[in-house]
Amino acid sequence: MRGGLRVAVCVPPLVKGRVTGVSCGKRCFPLRVGCRMLENHEEEELTTVRVQDPRVQNEGSWNSYVDYKIFLHTNSKAFTAKTSCVRRRYREFVWLRKQLQKNAGLVPVPELPGKSTFFVGSTDEFIEKRRRGLQQFLEKVVQNVVLLSDSQLHLFLQSQLSVPEIEACMRGQSPLTVTEAILHYALSNCGWVQEEDGCSAVLTRGNRHGSCSGLESLCGRGCLMSFPQWCDFGMEDKNVESLDAPAKSLPELLETE
Repeated sequence: MRGGLRVAVCVPPLVKGRVTGVSCGKRCFPLRVGCRMLENHEEEELTTVRVQDPRVQNEGSWNSYVDYKIFLHTNSKAFTAKTSCVRRRYREFVWLRKQLQKNAGLVPVPELPGKSTFFVGSTDEFIEKRRRGLQQFLEKVVQNVVLLSDSQLHLFLQSQLSVPEIEACMRGQSPLTVTEAILHYALSNCGWVQEEDGCSAVLTRGNRHGSCSGLESLCGRGCLMSFPQWCDFGMEDKNVESLDAPAKSLPELLETE
């Protein structure tokens, strides 16, 4: 009304007509309080996980392999650190899935992308397909309450402990607890997500424990000159038990398929 008092009214969804309050059982709250309660009730926990920035480690050597950056940001109380960034290779994903399945009982664990060595297409297409598959795997895992309760998953996502170190921590044979290991990594330089200079290659050289920076993949496509002998391309589950054993080259894997 012209010249009158203008009042902003918060009207709950699907309610028509004049609203003077929000009823909750036998109690009635002022409208402003009721709206605040609705907003708090609607607030949900969100977890964003990205698998990106594939890099060749030990490039040019007989045991070169590809690892991936895992960036996680969350407001969920289930996680110790709200932001984390680690690098993991494919065989570590294989190990993680096996451990999750062992502890989850009858709860199904999402599948990993295929391990087929005979991929029709370019190397960077293979890596991109695997990256997408690994991200889809983790996205499904972190949405499963049962799988999310496994401490091994949290150490995998939020610390740079190796598989033997994670297993030692779970057995109580580590100087740090699960929470302490995650917090120690979060407070280290590698635990913080920082920006880095541009990179024009799909797969770039990098230090496994010091290349966690950047929120988004800075990579282009079509930069690979040859198909390297990456041992993770055709790794079978039976090889997970001996992660410290010398890695096989691609031709050797072809002979054992």
